[in-house]
Amino acid sequence: MNFTLEHSCPQSYARSGVIHTDHGDILTPIFMPVGTVGSVKGVYHRDLKQDIGAQIILGNTYHLYLRPGLDALRAAGGLHKFENWDRPILTDSGGFQVFSLTKIRKITEEGCRFQSHIDGSRHMFTPENNVDTQRIIGADIMMALDECCPGDADQQYAARSLKLTQGWLERYYRRFCETEPLYGYSQTMFPIIQGCVYPELRKRAVDHALNLVGDNPAVGGYAIGGLAVGEPTEKMYEMLEVTSPLLPLDKPRYLMGVGTPWNILEGIERGVDMFDCVMPTRNGRNGMLFTWRGVMNMRNAKWEKDFSELDPCGTSFVDHAYSRAYLRHLFIAGEMFAAMIASEHNLAFYLDLVRVARQHIEAGDFVAWKNSVADTLKTRL
Repeated sequence: MNFTLEHSCPQSYARSGVIHTDHGDILTPIFMPVGTVGSVKGVYHRDLKQDIGAQIILGNTYHLYLRPGLDALRAAGGLHKFENWDRPILTDSGGFQVFSLTKIRKITEEGCRFQSHIDGSRHMFTPENNVDTQRIIGADIMMALDECCPGDADQQYAARSLKLTQGWLERYYRRFCETEPLYGYSQTMFPIIQGCVYPELRKRAVDHALNLVGDNPAVGGYAIGGLAVGEPTEKMYEMLEVTSPLLPLDKPRYLMGVGTPWNILEGIERGVDMFDCVMPTRNGRNGMLFTWRGVMNMRNAKWEKDFSELDPCGTSFVDHAYSRAYLRHLFIAGEMFAAMIASEHNLAFYLDLVRVARQHIEAGDFVAWKNSVADTLKTRL
């Protein structure tokens, strides 16, 4: 994998580029739909490609390790073949899922012991077997195993957590360099920059990662983790301002698990290239639509007799095929089709958002454009 930087915004750190992988190119900035267990909830792969325009999707190591399991994935020839997706895939290491299961896990220098949320069975992730697991899954981009520190942690806890993550990264990187891809195409790894909300810890994390991997081309980029996990939004932006300028210009930067449309635009302004979040599908399943004119709650009675197009500005076929009244009816009736329509709309909007952002970066007016639309995106319709 390699990255070509194409345009830089003169007023900010915003930039556009192309990530080249063996499964295709990815135009940045990019939003990556989340396909945790091998599917993006409620959306056909055909529509992900043709209607939504997804260039890369995610899988999750924790969930795929538990179900369907490594034997099935290896026998299938990896996740691409298992789920019939021929474009790039990124896998999270499962560190965030372990963090979120606080009652059934134990973290030590060796790794993380945890109980399955499915059947209570006991398992262990180490940096070494996490590499092996992601090799079997076969994602184009693999995330290093880390501890996701809570956003409200004190500095002493955050420092201990970062030291643990750094030790795991050293072992993960060593194992990554000792092993090879299994399915005939290349895989790359991203170190994850932690440090909570403490600038000195973020800088320490960057220095450690850069000194560890040097100019190894097998390390394709860097992830910024441990944000949007309980800290104030202003702190998230501050940590991006601290971290992004320290990372190499010729490597993509991935902000993990973020976020709202306005979060994404603020992240782009601060130099982030890649984003993922469950919000488009999760909020969509609950009746929330994101649009260029603001946020719509499709359960509201105001849409009951609104027979206009779902979103006249939308790029998805669902925006013009169905009315607001019809979608509200489906939600009130509890029909699963409602979640499918809303998820498709939201994912298409998110991909349109980063696509238009890219156009304004190339035009040289990204900051002015971002400032002109940010408040409107937050409006409750």
